Order: sequence, then C-alpha cells, then structure tokens
Amino acid sequence: MKTLFVAPTRNAVGLTSTALGLARALERRGVRVAFFKPIAQTHETGTDDSVHFARTLLHASIPDPVPLDSAEEQLSRGQLEQLMEDVIALSRQAAQPAGSPQADVLVVEGLALGDRNGYAGSLNADLARNLEADVVLVTSLAGVTPAALADELEIVAQAYRRSDGSGLAGYMLNFVPRELDFGGLLAELRTRSRVLSSGELPLLGVIAQNAQLAEVRTLDVARYLGAELLNEGEAGLRRVTSTVVSARSVPKLAHLLTSGALVVTPGDREDVVMAASLAHQSGVPLAGLLFTSGSAPEDSIEKLCRAALTSTLPVLRVNTNSYDTASRLSRMESRVPHDDSERMERMLDYIADRVDVQLIGAKMGMGSGMTGGVPTLSAGDHERRLPPSAFRYELVQRARAANKRIVLPEGDEPRTVQAAIRCVERGIARCVLLASPDKVKAIAEGQGLTLPAALEIIDPESVRPRYVAPLVELRKSKGLSAPMAEAQLEDNVVLGTMMLSLGEVDGLVSGAVHTTANTVRPALQLIKTAPGASLVSSVFFMLMPEQVLVYGDAAINPNPNAEELADIAIQSADSALAFGITPRVAMLSYSTGESGAGEDVEKVKAATRLVQTRRPDLMVDGPLQYDAASVMSVGQQKAPGSAVAGRATVFIFPDLNTGNTTYKAVQRSAGVVAVGPMLQGLRKPVNDLSRGALVDDIVYTIALTAIQATQMESK
Repeated sequence: MKTLFVAPTRNAVGLTSTALGLARALERRGVRVAFFKPIAQTHETGTDDSVHFARTLLHASIPDPVPLDSAEEQLSRGQLEQLMEDVIALSRQAAQPAGSPQADVLVVEGLALGDRNGYAGSLNADLARNLEADVVLVTSLAGVTPAALADELEIVAQAYRRSDGSGLAGYMLNFVPRELDFGGLLAELRTRSRVLSSGELPLLGVIAQNAQLAEVRTLDVARYLGAELLNEGEAGLRRVTSTVVSARSVPKLAHLLTSGALVVTPGDREDVVMAASLAHQSGVPLAGLLFTSGSAPEDSIEKLCRAALTSTLPVLRVNTNSYDTASRLSRMESRVPHDDSERMERMLDYIADRVDVQLIGAKMGMGSGMTGGVPTLSAGDHERRLPPSAFRYELVQRARAANKRIVLPEGDEPRTVQAAIRCVERGIARCVLLASPDKVKAIAEGQGLTLPAALEIIDPESVRPRYVAPLVELRKSKGLSAPMAEAQLEDNVVLGTMMLSLGEVDGLVSGAVHTTANTVRPALQLIKTAPGASLVSSVFFMLMPEQVLVYGDAAINPNPNAEELADIAIQSADSALAFGITPRVAMLSYSTGESGAGEDVEKVKAATRLVQTRRPDLMVDGPLQYDAASVMSVGQQKAPGSAVAGRATVFIFPDLNTGNTTYKAVQRSAGVVAVGPMLQGLRKPVNDLSRGALVDDIVYTIALTAIQATQMESK
C-alpha cells in the first residue's frame, strides 16, 4: 500500500477540498482509495469537515481522528511518540476496515495551518514521516508573488524530504487567476527554486479560481446572519451569485435582478419589493429577498406580492440596517456546511479533473495501465471494483472521445435543455434539441442559463416534410401512406428516430416526459434489432456507494421466459464488460439453489443452464436470492463455493415487476443514482429516461448513448 500525505505550505490554501479531490481523482482510475484525517482540525465536538465529507461523498469507512484536545495535551507532555502510535493504529483501521481488503492508496490529510496552532507544521512533518508517506504540498498564489511562492516551496519541501532524498510526491497550486501567464509563472518558479527545476517536486495540478464553487446557499446566509426565515421557499437549493443592495431606484437596479441575486432592502422600499416579486413571477430564480432593519412591507404591498412572497422565493429578515448587513455578507467565510454535499461534490469533481494522477503514480513507483481506454493506476492484481466516481469519469472521457451527435426529441423540456447545455460545455456529445429555438431560449433564460453556440436546435416544423418519403419507404410493408406518415412525424420521438435511422445522428435519448413505450416503439419499428439479437432489453447502472452494479431487465420485458431471460443475462453481462465492470451474473429468484421449487424457480434454473451453455466464459449462478448474491457472508452460507454469490455485479431479475420495483426502491431509499435504462439489442442506440430523471441522470444517459454508438460501429 502507498500513502500520500497532503500538507499545506501556509494558511488558507484549500487543504481539505484538495485532499478529498485527490482521493476522488485516484478513485476514478479504479484505485482502491482510503482516506484518513489523523488529528481533528478544531476543538469542536462535531465531526471534522474532511471526515464528514469523506464518509458522505467518498463513502470511506474511516475512524474518528484523534481529538485535538487530546493531541495538544500529549504534545504538551512530551508524548509525541505515543501520539504517533495512536495515529498509526488509526491509519491501519482506515486503510483496511474490518472485513474489507486493504486499500491501494491511503490519502492522509494533515493539519491546516492557523493562527493558534504554530506546532502544526512540524507535527505534519512528523506524521508524514511516521506514516512513511509521500507528501503532496498544497499551496496557492493568493497574496504572494511568484518569487515568494518559490521560496516557500523550497523551504517547506526541506521539512518533508527524507534523508535518502525521497518523500516528495509533488505540489498542487490552488486559486490560480484564469488570466495568468502560466508559462511565465512556471519559468520564474523553476529559475528561483532548485527543488522545482530538478523535478524533485513536480506540479501535480493547477486549480483555477472558480466563482461557482464559492456560491453559498440562501440557507447558509440565513444561518450566518441569524436571520428570521419569513418564507423558507427553496432556501436550501438556491445559491447566491450576487448581492443587490437597494441604494438606488428600481430602474437603476432592475438589470441586477438576475439568477442568484440576493436582494437586500428595507421592507418599506415597496418599489424594490415589488420589483423582486415581479422578477420572481417572471421566472428569474433569485437567491432570495432579505429585509433589513427588522422591517416588513406594508400590508397592502404584502398582499399584492403574496404570490411571490409565499412561494419558492426565500424571504429573510434581520435587525441590522442594509449597510451593516451588506458588510457582514462581504465577510462571510467560504467554508462548506456539512449539509451542502452538492457544493462539495462539485468542488471534488472540479479538483479531480485537474490532478495528474499518472504523474503521481510515476513518482510513487506504481505501475500504469489502461482500463476502458482511460489511463489508470494499477496498484495490485485484485479484480477491479469500479466505484461510482470512476464509472462517471470514464463515461465522460469515453463519450468525449466518441464525439457523437445525439438527438433529444424532448427539446423544450427544462431538464433536457439544462442537460444538453452541460453536455455541450463539457464536450460529452454534440446534442441536437428538437424544439422551437425561441422556446428553448426562453427556458434557458428562465433558468439563468446561456445557450452555447455549439448547441444545435432544430425546429421540427421546418424539417418534418423531408422525412415523409423515407418513413413511407421504411413502413411500406405495413401499408403506411404519406398522410399517415405526416401524422406520425408530428411526434418528435418518431422524427428523431427517423434521423437516427437515416444516419443523420448517432443516438437518441428520450423519456423525460414520454413513457417507455413512446420511446421504444418507434425504435422497434424503424431501427429494429441488431443481428443476432432475439429481443430488446434494458439495464440500469446502479451507482452504489462502493461500486457500480448492473440491474436487468427493469424496464422492457414484463415476463420473459427462460430463453428470453438467458438472452437478457448475456446482453447485460456484455454491457457490464463494455463499461469496465467485471460481470459476475446472479440469476435472481425468491429461492437460492435447491432450497425452493415452483414454476418461477424452475424458469430461473433453466435460464441459468442456458447461459452456462451458450457463454461458458461468463461467471453465472442461479437461482440466487438478492442477499445471497450481494452479501458475502450470506452468499458463503447459502451458496458455498459459488464464484458469484456475495460478489455479484450483474443482477438479472425474473420479471419486470420485480426488477422495476427493486431498482426504484434502491434508488430512492438509499439515495443511489440510477443511470439508464440503457436499451440492449437494437441496431442503433436509443435510450429511455425515467420521467423522474434528474439533470445528471440525463447527462450520463447521453454519455452512455454516445459510447454505445461507438461500440455498435466497431461491431
């Protein structure tokens, strides 16, 4: 096992987010990562920030750190060695929790440097040495010149360098201005510092400033100011991007009432209150309305604006005047609250995108390899357990490489518009929205979004006529006439499917407002099944806390017979393999092995035998109950000697009722992201969405579709 110790060079360099982002970057590459905070950062009795987010977002099973009070007491008594023994014992627990395999890499976060812990720098060096760790230094350009930064890195590196010259993995540079001449900066740093010019301390990542990552929620503002929540609305969801103080007349500040604006005003500024209410009613998602000086609008104004003031718009009140309130807001710290996992998740992904993991691997003497076309670290010969972050990362990288054109028939659906914007901005796919351009623009503006120039919007009314003849030709055996074709093409899903059939796009994603039948029926009629496929089935990629599992079929086939169930299992196993998941196929039933009997059990037994005959290369077992398939201790008891029991990655349900109910129960009860359903067995990729799909669900389904298109082309 390798250990990385993440240490700051000075105060306020973004230590926690960088340490967690580094762990996320390693995890993405399929490395088994553990996280550890040896000593609590503060004297607070609650959970340490980094420990909380490691447990919540990295799903790491880690012990509590040594309380800061205890550590300081031991240091004051000269008991450094005892403290180190306590830390090492905890590190072993973190690296290998009970019943789990040992981690490949243990990421350790040191103490942040502050005004009252002058001992932290030397203690961090002792911790790194005792943990036999390679050190990643975290620094920033905030408040220092390049010359001062070079000196700082040179001095701090000496504290962590081992006697044999090893011990330095590299450094991360945070809070870099976007307009910086980066080449000039690196040249100046290397000229001034030997440890940088020699390559002993390589640059592992550059984290540019990003205002979006500092956006607090309206709820955080309320807590910070001790504000009274007159109307909570979406205070826990809306984020503050700007503060508008009502010092001017409404015509002079109306242009500032934009998405994310927090309007600070006395309640007796009726003109401002009405303007903010009108902006909200017009669809502008303001961060909130904050009344100062303990005031409130007159009853007549409150009644006039009640629809806005009692809706999703957060309304707050403080006793301080507007000037003092604005001054306090300007001093609000950027610490991420424990209940704002969304913001920290974005921060970790942002940092992980900018970490050079391969360089870290080279510095630590770890081998490098390739998994699914994406560079990975290989720190052992164990079978890869693909974690959710690695799955999502590889999904995006492979979709980018595919560069496919994906049509979205529900082009004016708000979630779909937002997903398409994200996909285009991140280079995931070339999205095509089927909708009126004016309507799409209005939806984007209502969400405070800007449509990228590369986002393609096609007005269905302008293109439908040219697909009439091709549709008639495709369906002539069914007696389809031109008027009938015109009527069918009024459905944008049919129109999009025709575009796919003619090769104008590479894939189709629908279902945010349409049923599965509405999405699948045109595909079966116009795209048809792939050669060798006897049916179309589906899988969900379930992003469980520790790994990605495959559920099939939970969307298409109501009651498959044994032959069909075997086909679903083989298709699902191949899909798992195509997306980097080692398939261990569990054929599910209410009975395990020979413990039960009945028609349903016999069907699963027959399907299992068919899979074993047709695909002897697959690890498959059944019938298995879900707990026997997923829990190691239960699997060993109920199906001893099975290569699948307790370790299944592909779960095949006996019917649609069971599959759909289970996936939704797991998704909603456990807070698991379910990507899909991804359809299997078609000649070209068409994928359905749940009508409850989130924007991220749509983004990842578009990425799946782009990758499928590449895979189908290669076949």
